[in-house]
Amino acid sequence: MGSSSSSIDNIPNAQEIMQETGFSAAHLLRLYERFQFLDKDQTGELRPEDFGALRELAMNPIGDRIIGAFFSPGQERVDFPSFVRVLAHFRPTDTNRTRGTQQDPANSSTRKLKFAFQLYDQDRDGKISRAELLEVLRAMLGLQVTEEQLQSIAERAIQEADLDKDNAISFDEFRQSLEKVNIDHKMSIRFLK
Repeated sequence: MGSSSSSIDNIPNAQEIMQETGFSAAHLLRLYERFQFLDKDQTGELRPEDFGALRELAMNPIGDRIIGAFFSPGQERVDFPSFVRVLAHFRPTDTNRTRGTQQDPANSSTRKLKFAFQLYDQDRDGKISRAELLEVLRAMLGLQVTEEQLQSIAERAIQEADLDKDNAISFDEFRQSLEKVNIDHKMSIRFLK
């Protein structure tokens, strides 16, 4: 345990972060190393442009939205605990982990859905508008489909999910429309094996 134990001691509030996020000490250490790699100017904080070193995000059509999810409105930098809290949304659900005081862990289905919802709801008004849905569809499908097809897909998605007929999708409608989707599987990444 020696060097791992001493290294984990170098992470401020490591025990609290592990308790809150469910990451093991080994995973937290690896995430800290990744964070330090991205922190080129060694400020202990990341800027949106620091994420450019992650090839997976650079290649993702909605990578800019994912990067944006690390930052609260008006926030230009993210510290290590905040970085880990966002990544915890993608941690596979640990069925063996006993629940502590936290009722809704970051990797719960509800929190994963809220995170996904926010990737669409860019103006953060609590609704996914047709325009916001179209932005994501354009980014994801690009030139593979025509604008007319994109409009049709967005229209159908709104019609099917919009139960209160306000021409937008609320979080509850979003959740209901994805009831049959295994969100735990779709939003889980095996971290740094």
